[in-house]
Formats: sequence, structure tokens, C-alpha cells
Amino acid sequence: MRIDAYNQIAQVYSAGRPARTNRNPYVNQVQAPADDLQISQLGKDYQTARAAVAGAPDIREDVVAVARQNLESGKYDNLSGASFADRLLEKYEAAQALA
Repeated sequence: MRIDAYNQIAQVYSAGRPARTNRNPYVNQVQAPADDLQISQLGKDYQTARAAVAGAPDIREDVVAVARQNLESGKYDNLSGASFADRLLEKYEAAQALA
């Protein structure tokens, strides 16, 4: 029969191949070192600053209380928009001179 001939040919071709095993190929290899994470000092400082900012209140009640008291007492009644703009422009020019 032809089936016997096919089996003989299949045996010839499979004889040259190594037998398959179900072994883990990494068993005999050296274990890789474990991953390690190190955060730089700058990163630690950033985390500390971020935590401090997150813990700080959005409104500084002590500063607001002083400003509110000055407004209610009339201390800021004599300010005009022009004088404020002049002072703001002076501060800007001073900052540009330093840069």
C-alpha cells in the first residue's frame, strides 16, 4: 500500500529534527536582576512642594482680612485708575531693566 510508503518517508524526514520538549527554555538561565526605581532629589523636592501647595488654602484669609479692613475703613477710596496704571507701568519698566 501507498500508506506504508508515506509513513516511511515521514520517518526519514522527522529523524533529522530534534525532538520537541515541553521544558521551559529559561529554567537554566541566570535570573535577571529585579527592576529598581530611584527618584532623584529634584523629583523628591518637586513632590514635597506639590504636597505643600495642595495642602495650602486657595484663599489666604489673613491677607484678605487686612485688605477688607482697609477697604471698609476708606483707606483705598482716593485711588484712581490712572494712578494705579502709572504705578503698574513703573513696576513693569523696573522689571524690564533688571532682565
